[in-house]
Amino acid sequence: MVGLIVLVAALVFSAVAALVMKWRNGRFSSAAAPGPGDTVLSAQIIGAPLGRDATLVQFSSAFCAPCRATRVLLADIASKTDGVVTVEIDAEDNLELVRDLSIMRTPTVLVLDHRGVVRTRASGLPRREQVMAALTAARAG
Repeated sequence: MVGLIVLVAALVFSAVAALVMKWRNGRFSSAAAPGPGDTVLSAQIIGAPLGRDATLVQFSSAFCAPCRATRVLLADIASKTDGVVTVEIDAEDNLELVRDLSIMRTPTVLVLDHRGVVRTRASGLPRREQVMAALTAARAG
């Protein structure tokens, strides 16, 4: 009987954890107001020039299927949005930066404002409207 209770508890916990992960996947965290403790990524750190208005930085890995879809989505958005560029960083080749930014999975997308301040981030494949909303917030800030 105790084994059955443990099994049911484990299944309920797993189901709740899966639902939370699914809900959070690809969602951008809420952007905080700029402050003195902000993370700033310069063009030298990301290895490419910053966009005039915003920069989309994607951390990827070689065998990540959602990374390919994210790359296509971000490139499409950047090509259609003036002043926005996208930069892809291989997480495996940049472990120190990954650790410094607490990147836990790929793809992770950071949205930088024109100064290189990280305004928001998302882990997983974001939807187009989420990226556009994050860009709008970064450009306004």
